[in-house]
This record gives sequence, structure tokens and C-alpha cells, in this order.
Amino acid sequence: MELRHLRYFVAIAEEGSVTRAAHRLGLQQPPLSQQLRALEEEIGVPLFDREPRRVTLNEAGRLFLRSARAILAEAGEAVEQVRRFHRGEEGQVAIGFTSSASLHPLAPRLIRGFRERFPLVRFAVEESETYALLLALEQRRIDVALLRIPVPGAAALASHTLASDGLMAALPRAHPLAAGEGDLPLAALAGEPFVLYRRTDGPGIYDALLGGLQRAGFRPRVVDEVSRIIAAINLVAAARGVTIVPASMQVLHRESVVYRPLAPGPLPPLPLNLVHRRDNPSPAVANFVEAAMAVAGTEGRASPPGRNAEQPVP
Repeated sequence: MELRHLRYFVAIAEEGSVTRAAHRLGLQQPPLSQQLRALEEEIGVPLFDREPRRVTLNEAGRLFLRSARAILAEAGEAVEQVRRFHRGEEGQVAIGFTSSASLHPLAPRLIRGFRERFPLVRFAVEESETYALLLALEQRRIDVALLRIPVPGAAALASHTLASDGLMAALPRAHPLAAGEGDLPLAALAGEPFVLYRRTDGPGIYDALLGGLQRAGFRPRVVDEVSRIIAAINLVAAARGVTIVPASMQVLHRESVVYRPLAPGPLPPLPLNLVHRRDNPSPAVANFVEAAMAVAGTEGRASPPGRNAEQPVP
């Protein structure tokens, strides 16, 4: 028995006539009558009461009609489901965020914009350090990651710069520099106790900070190293020291931490990069990358040297 036999049977049952069913199906009447007889012979049960110029479902036929319709509907949904998957309209996207990337205002906009276009795609979200997210990409446990650096790694990765974030000094509210106004010169932090994130956990931000501080003429006096930026802000709130964070982090601990923008110069804005494997076969992931770039306003257009919208990771 094939699906076409069920379609023929349903058409005859609904039309109440082999002639009308043949016209509906685009077939000749004699072959359709033969197919109906073959179906009844295969089942071993007559499905219709035959009258001149019409056929009427009997009790067995009415029972079989319910099952035939259900089977055809399920087969049709299976076909449509695999077509949606092929178009990237269904499936799953596993996303990894660093803690600072998750607080960037663009992050929820990316997910919201994608869900509006592809509501059937499921999301799995993971928050971790840069190194752990790179490992998860390598092991294919996640599909894309939002990171703060054009990450080092295998040539199989691609990085899209979606946005940039200025850096700010995070100071305990009672700190003398917290009362100032305007941009804070980076050199003003010389000699201050610093809370920094460990390089293995956030190599991009760590390297950017150390390079900027050295260009400002000093090395930080580090009193604590932490695994996440949020932990650094927690320690600043406890008056343990000062730190430097992306501007998107200034939503945290506003009652006890003051955020001051840094004067332009030694520390350039920090990028927000979308990183993924080039060989990921998922159409949903490809749609997410495209949608993310559209939401961010990049859409793959050319950028100045060193800020390519899509660049292979060395």
C-alpha cells in the first residue's frame, strides 16, 4: 500500500463518485477504479457500497477514512517539517555568551529579532568564559558565541564584528575619583588597587587593558584576579579596588559603584564579535548569523582594515 492509494481512497470517499474523484485527481476513471479494487483486495475488506453512478462508504470504509486522513496529514506534516528545517525555519541554535557580552544591549535584540523571523527555532543558551566558549565551539557543543575579541583559534572559525563598546572605570562610590565629571584620564588610575580578570578567562579584554595601561605609562597594582567581569564589579562594590569594564556593564551595582567614561586615547572601544564554525551545516545557524548581522546593521558590508565584518580567525 502506498500513500497515493490512500489519497485516491480519500478523494473517492469525499466525492462519492469515482468519476468526480478522477477529475479531481487528474486521472482517468478506469485506472482509478482499478486502484480502488486493488486497495480493497489488499485490505481484504470492501470499503464502499456500489450503486449506479455513485459509491457510498460502508462502516468499514468510514473507519478506514479516519485512519487514512490521519496518515496523510502526518505524512504531509513530516514533509513540511523537513522543508522548514532545510530552510532554517526549524531546528536549534546553541548560543554562548561571555558575561560582558550577555549584558550588551545588542544581545537580546539579536535573539528577539531572530525569533520574530523564525519562531519555530529553539534556543539553547550558555554563559561562560572566552576559553570555555571557544572549546565548546571546537567540540560543536555550541553553534555560535558572542565574544569580546577576534579570537585566536583554528582557521575553521569566522568572526563577525557586530558592535563596539567603550570602556569605563568602575570605582567604589566613596572613591575620590568617583565625584568627578567628564572623561577620566587613564593615567589618573596609576597606583590604584586594580581588580582584573584572569587572562585565561578573558584574554581579549585582559590584553587590551594591559596594553592601554602601559601606553598610559603605568602597570596596574593588581590586588585580585577574577574569572568574570561581574565578579570584578562585585569586588569594586565591596571597595576592594577599581577596574575597567565595557560600558554595557554599568547597569550593575549602581548603588555602590560609579562608572566614569575614560578619556579617548590608550584604550580603544572593545568589539562585540559573533564567532561560529565555518563548516556548521545547520541552515538555522546560517539564518541566525545573517539575522544577527542585519540587526546589528552590518549585513556583511566591508569595514576598514582590522575591522572586517567577517574575517577568518587565524
